[in-house]
Amino acid sequence: MIDVQRLRVLRAVAEHGSFNKAAGALLLTPSAVSQHIAALERTLGHPVAVRSTRGVTLTEPGRLLVEAAETISAELDQVRRAIDRLTQERPRLTVATFTSGGRHLLPAALARFVQTHPEVELTVLESEPEDAVPMVRGGAADLALAYHFDGPPPVRPDGHPGGRPGLVWRPLLEDPLRLVLPDGHRLAGRTSVDLGELSGDRWVLGCLKTEAFLRRYAELAGFDLRVAASTTDYFFAQTLVAAGVGVSLVPQVALAGAAGTVVVRVEPPRPARHIGLVLPRGRRTDPSAEALAEALAATATATAEQAGAGPRGPAPAARLLPRGGLRGGAQPPEPGVTRPVS
Repeated sequence: MIDVQRLRVLRAVAEHGSFNKAAGALLLTPSAVSQHIAALERTLGHPVAVRSTRGVTLTEPGRLLVEAAETISAELDQVRRAIDRLTQERPRLTVATFTSGGRHLLPAALARFVQTHPEVELTVLESEPEDAVPMVRGGAADLALAYHFDGPPPVRPDGHPGGRPGLVWRPLLEDPLRLVLPDGHRLAGRTSVDLGELSGDRWVLGCLKTEAFLRRYAELAGFDLRVAASTTDYFFAQTLVAAGVGVSLVPQVALAGAAGTVVVRVEPPRPARHIGLVLPRGRRTDPSAEALAEALAATATATAEQAGAGPRGPAPAARLLPRGGLRGGAQPPEPGVTRPVS
């Protein structure tokens, strides 16, 4: 039988890339780590790690074992949380959220939740997705409101390369990015604008992580991005636009209607932010977490409906996505089509 403690050691070796660093993280000696790995290899009958001057490389059996170790660890964490809930005098629920989601989506969902679950003690933690996902996985949060731009979500489906064992991504809505221009801008009277028409403008970033994302869209439009200001807050970015510092792309959900600004749609290809939930996978999902997830889905529905009428008349709304995402290679709906969360 494979020893769970030895799997934990192998997982640390894979994470840190060396026996010495893994030993430091586990508060063991390098010799003890080496002995654990050797014992694991004897039990398995195959090598799991190859040491070299460049560090440690896992063999294919080693990679399979690390995946199993992550799944086992996630399942044990879920069981521990379930046991903790049984002994609590008052149910507790911790949710992690990114800033604009916490400001614009979470309050209404929490209001719904508190009405039906007044006995639950809530804790809200502000955290970006790269930190929130490990929090759910490690038990520091019961669920997380997160997002991603281009590319895959922060949690991949089970069995997918790069997937996160023990976690599931539940898509909520597609949040289109809008152009925010200062009053008096030469394009402020337009209903939609091609990004290429802004090749001479300077840009205000409302999220530091959007720079590479925006540069790709600028390249598609045929110009080099010139950044005038970088912020970590979309509201601050919109006030900078109002002051004439530059123009900005802001997600629909984060639009603040700042005085002195005009919001205009982007012509295809339209950049978007994808918002969803990170939840533990398994049969022991906290019913309170599931209830809050349903409240967030309802809030996403209302948000998408409200976004259907933009500042200059009907605009493509934030698009709702089915809980399981798009399946079988299906294409996303055309802009303006709302798809309910099942």
